[in-house]
Amino acid sequence: MKYPVYNQAGEKVGETLLPEEIFNVSINPDLVHQVVVSQMANRRKVIAHTKTRAEVRGGGRKPWRQKGTGRARHGSIRSPIWRGGGVTFGPRKEKVFKKRIPKKMKRKALFMVLSAKAKEKLLFVLDKLELEAPKTKLIAKIIEDLRKKIENFKKGSVLIVLPKMDKAIIQAARNIPKVETIQAKDLNALDLLSLKYLIVPKDSIKVIKDTFLK
Repeated sequence: MKYPVYNQAGEKVGETLLPEEIFNVSINPDLVHQVVVSQMANRRKVIAHTKTRAEVRGGGRKPWRQKGTGRARHGSIRSPIWRGGGVTFGPRKEKVFKKRIPKKMKRKALFMVLSAKAKEKLLFVLDKLELEAPKTKLIAKIIEDLRKKIENFKKGSVLIVLPKMDKAIIQAARNIPKVETIQAKDLNALDLLSLKYLIVPKDSIKVIKDTFLK
């Protein structure tokens, strides 16, 4: 599968062969949806947590005697029907949202999303991606040059796929809104679908192939 290759200035410098097993896979929307939902559930952090009547502070003494006062019977001021009491059926952080999904399904969904990006011309392959220094203006200029020179590269969020850990690019890109970086070995369907455009240096394609085509 032939695909154009650009340099950092946005000029076309040649073509490369993308592995068809990764970038030319037919799409199964149901599988992609199932994998993305499971990945979103696994990233979910449970914050909301209410206390039951056993956990609320106070209420150790019976507020008044059982009979003879003319008032309703109560055993604790921390009952759920009292103001400041425990909460009945409230959200608890013990709830587990994690979902298990087979590796083959995750890998297949990843290939489907990559194939969709390539077919819709949302994937841009660079011969290399290097920065002289970890400066935001340098990576911003590269993205701007690509937008000007490449017809299909319009305004929108960008995911930069790095072949390895590159602190200069990571530090430079993290201050730009809607621009994120990820290592090729950590690619997943959820991150790919969360951002519109994909910038991939040629070295990253080899890492994707070595990591996911076993």
